Amino acid sequence: MPLVPMRAILEATEKYNYAQGAFNVNAVAQAKAVIEVHEMFRSAAIIQGADLANAFMGGRTDFANGTLEDKKIGANNIANAVKKYGENSRIPVALHLDHGKSIEACLAAMDGGYTSVMIDGSHLPFEQNIELTREVVKLAHPRGVTVEGELGVLAGVEDHVFSETSTYTNPMDAIEFVKKTGCDALAISYGTKHGANKGAGAKIRKEIAIATKECLRHEGLFCALVSHGSSTVPQYIVKEINELGGTITNAHGISKEQLKEVSKLGIAKINVDTDIRLAVTRNLRELFWYNPELKTHDSIAPIWKLLESKTSDFDPRVFLPPIMDTVMYGNIPNEDVALIIEAVEKGVKEAVGTLIVEFDSFGKAPLVEMVTLEQMAERYKKAGI
Repeated sequence: MPLVPMRAILEATEKYNYAQGAFNVNAVAQAKAVIEVHEMFRSAAIIQGADLANAFMGGRTDFANGTLEDKKIGANNIANAVKKYGENSRIPVALHLDHGKSIEACLAAMDGGYTSVMIDGSHLPFEQNIELTREVVKLAHPRGVTVEGELGVLAGVEDHVFSETSTYTNPMDAIEFVKKTGCDALAISYGTKHGANKGAGAKIRKEIAIATKECLRHEGLFCALVSHGSSTVPQYIVKEINELGGTITNAHGISKEQLKEVSKLGIAKINVDTDIRLAVTRNLRELFWYNPELKTHDSIAPIWKLLESKTSDFDPRVFLPPIMDTVMYGNIPNEDVALIIEAVEKGVKEAVGTLIVEFDSFGKAPLVEMVTLEQMAERYKKAGI
């Protein structure tokens, strides 16, 4: 089955009242692992490549400075990996662009094979955000591609999405935004925070999600609500990283209990990135800790040197540049690199599998209608959106 538009998965969450985790990847091995663990739990899968992840997967190790051409190459590489492992899967798989910053970035993702895109105009004035999002909808819906917008500003930093303070989403503004843009999903600001430093005891303003959802229902509008900045930052993994030579401090996430609660109160999609980064970093450190002879093996010694020198980092993109051919294309040249990839995949499966269960999407794959992009495009056309 070809990859499905994300809207098909979101419609099932709305109908059956559960949340779908959406997981960010930055390597072929991560995409493979995300699909495999969703298959294990019989859950649909939303795989996300952030705008800068596309630059990294395009070979740009200084991904913050990635060009549009880098992102086009990376979008193709991520899409090819997801298609390779997802098109013959028995579960629905959607590929979503996270935090697209421009129309050009969204087009690059769509051309590359993404079935859903986010256009992040949250930094713009309200009317300009509407205009930008509507333009992306006009380009995406004729292709059957889902569009996610964002309204309100989350504090924190992740992939250079940065704000010192939050601006909460106004439910009435959300209604106007959805009506004028025709977007399928909307990321709201309601107390979550990007990155690993969310602060101890971070509290979700669940009343914002409840009010926004009720207003949408009252107006007869379909729009799935999305929770960004929702990583749980498992404390046991942080502790293990530091016991293995890391120096991570002030790392706190959103509690699983709060996320489980809002998954029944209108939040349909929950974005997670940091948990995966932490689990993979822990596994890489553990591999060298228990196999010190690997520190001198030519093909992977540079990875150890980066781990050794960058003890406070936990983004695998900091450590994996020495094996970029493997990152970008999945090629495994020797047994040492195979050990690295095994560690990466196990970390992904640990973090993702836990949250599939917590968000209650396990066993729900058969509830998702297997719709093609062409079929979804026809539905948009008939609905006039």
